Amino acid sequence: MSTKVTTIEQDFLDYVKKISHYNEAVGLIAWDLRTGAPRKGASQRSEVLGSISSEIFRMSTSDEMKSYLTSLRQESEWNKLSDITKATVEECERQLEKYENIPPEEFKDYVVLTSKAEVAWETAKNEDNFASFQPYLEKIVAYNRKYVEWKGYEGNKYNALLDDFEPGLTVDIIDDVFGKLKDALVPLVKEVTEAKNQPETGFLFKHFPAEKQEALSREILENMQYDFDAGRLDKTVHPFAIGLNPGDVRVTTKYDEADFRTAVFGTIHEGGHALYEQNVDEKYVGTPLCTGTSMGIHESQSLFWENFVGRHHSFWEKYYDLLKKYSAGQFDDIDLETFYRGINVAGPSLIRIEADEMTYSLHIIVRYELEKALINEELEVADLPKAWNDKMEEMLGVRPSNDSEGVLQDVHWPSGAFGYFPSYALGYVYAAQLKQAMLRDIPDYDEKLKQGELAPIKDWFTKHVHQFGKSKKPLEILKDATGEGVTPDHLIQYLRDKYRKVYQVDQ
Repeated sequence: MSTKVTTIEQDFLDYVKKISHYNEAVGLIAWDLRTGAPRKGASQRSEVLGSISSEIFRMSTSDEMKSYLTSLRQESEWNKLSDITKATVEECERQLEKYENIPPEEFKDYVVLTSKAEVAWETAKNEDNFASFQPYLEKIVAYNRKYVEWKGYEGNKYNALLDDFEPGLTVDIIDDVFGKLKDALVPLVKEVTEAKNQPETGFLFKHFPAEKQEALSREILENMQYDFDAGRLDKTVHPFAIGLNPGDVRVTTKYDEADFRTAVFGTIHEGGHALYEQNVDEKYVGTPLCTGTSMGIHESQSLFWENFVGRHHSFWEKYYDLLKKYSAGQFDDIDLETFYRGINVAGPSLIRIEADEMTYSLHIIVRYELEKALINEELEVADLPKAWNDKMEEMLGVRPSNDSEGVLQDVHWPSGAFGYFPSYALGYVYAAQLKQAMLRDIPDYDEKLKQGELAPIKDWFTKHVHQFGKSKKPLEILKDATGEGVTPDHLIQYLRDKYRKVYQVDQ
């Protein structure tokens, strides 16, 4: 293959590089809005975000973009292109398909709407006032219903949204995977809830100063191989990680001085996301390939680190003394086994981001079923709070007493991220599959955790997942790394084995 870059290829790469620069600016504005921008400036900042996003939209759907794609697809040009350019063309074609039928003004208005909706949601959540947020969400849902028609779909309408976050996945596949998870987890939750040997947890809820939690979080991130010269750690209401480019990947967390787990496990989780973005091959910088391939693969990284590392007994054999150092006596009289069982306490709960790993997927299935019903016009926004509460009671046996701990708890719908939620549970399924594959290459995995050797885990992921960015599709990454398609079997077996042991249930 020729390595000479033709004029049209270089012009195209320069064009997409400009789009990537705008996307980086949008990411920086979004990070600022969520980490401490003055509230009085939020409305104007949302307008700025709308303007830049509309320019990205225009460039992604312009006649110039269409001309590049048409020309580069000609056989005489296509055969000369580098693999990176070919993958970039394919990704730009996906974005064109996503956006080309959306009226430009409606897109701009939607970006502004979701920026303002995030601010309105935060207020509504703090005040437990769904009614104040309802008009925003109704407009967001209405837009997404139109969007699936603009984009087009096969089968279920919700497939159009799934494709934006998890290319290759459909409602039929997810219904099958989630159905198996639900069938396995609902009785397991009951089994664990009724177990006689419940873990002690009182020692978890003592005062742990935020500044000490931050110091602990930073040290754990460093041991995970997170590069602070290419990132930073900040606090926010709803934790997230954002990759502007491999040299600037930021982590945020939330400190609860009455429950250190929120920050510690939240930071490990977001650190998993950040490691992905920091280790994408730099040859993809300036292209739409310089990010994770899908939200599900991204979640596989964060959930792997949070659960298969951070909640693993061997991990704490090494890091328990470090926790004690920062906690100033809170755990001095608690032996490791009691601590381990305590941090792995499981059972019905109301808040997704604080859910244990056994029930986590059920929280996601609740949201998936509601989203699917909203998009298919089987449910209206006004009926959402009751529908939410009913499903929580059905799957987890708990019912929210207010909307702040119910339908208002997540930022995803205010931000317009319909189709995103399934990625969380899919990511957990992927993570369990990746763990099985990793054990073939790192058979002494447990021993490495005991020694605090986390670099081999990061290096394995860089080799099999991180480096490719978006140049490989999510199911291609999974198949190449594990030899399997999507299956929940490994996750189900892991959860059964772990929690029957933690709760000392006879099998």
